[in-house]
Amino acid sequence: MTASVNTYKFVKEDTGRWYIDLPNWQGVKADLEMVEGADIMLDYVGEGSREVELILTEAPFEGSTELQLIEDYKDHVGGGIYLLNEYEGKTLNQQMWLCDVTKFVFGKLPPAIYFKRTA
Repeated sequence: MTASVNTYKFVKEDTGRWYIDLPNWQGVKADLEMVEGADIMLDYVGEGSREVELILTEAPFEGSTELQLIEDYKDHVGGGIYLLNEYEGKTLNQQMWLCDVTKFVFGKLPPAIYFKRTA
């Protein structure tokens, strides 16, 4: 079985806050905000851009970077803590909380998420 590969857009608004663009999301916009380290990761990956498109999948692919689930928060606030160990050869050890919107995107909380910025 091949893992689903999708591209998602993240937008940094004038407030300085990052949001994932999910047109089919039925919840409140606040749920889509990237916080607790995910915003820092997007600033880094985006290199100053206000929009970042990322290919996201559960399986590694050429040129992808791994986010590893290190703590499941299902019994706490939902979602989980992921670790971005390195990006493009630079060690970051950046931890981030990805909320239950991750389950909306993947259908579950994956043990690893692989991503790559689109051109």
